[in-house]
Amino acid sequence: MSDWWQVVLAVSGSLVAVWLSLVALFCLLGRRYDDPARLRDALRLLPDVLRLLRRLAADPAVPRGVRVRLVLLGIYLVLPIDVVPDFIPVIGYADDVVLIALVLRSVARRAGADALDRHWPGTPEGLATLKQLAGVR
Repeated sequence: MSDWWQVVLAVSGSLVAVWLSLVALFCLLGRRYDDPARLRDALRLLPDVLRLLRRLAADPAVPRGVRVRLVLLGIYLVLPIDVVPDFIPVIGYADDVVLIALVLRSVARRAGADALDRHWPGTPEGLATLKQLAGVR
């Protein structure tokens, strides 16, 4: 097999592993879902969550700790040095996924429901799902 195909297979396998890890983390960190449609809705939140994080990081009214966490997360993800190197097939990205989930949960709780309401770009149902996953009332 040529080197090109090995790279494609490794990247594809890693992306699948990251996605499955994200699904598992939503199940572990969030409340248990009896309805599979709720989990599907939670997985569709990614684009809205990214816009929310950008808006929270730019808002001076949000506590400084929230912005610091977001900046440190961004630096960690950009740097080539990880706790577990990314070239290790499944677990190489799993540490990144776990860290992202924990930081996002912390950011949502620290920012509070009012900040989430102000900056949420998506649907009200998506915001309710995000609040439920993060444990924000």
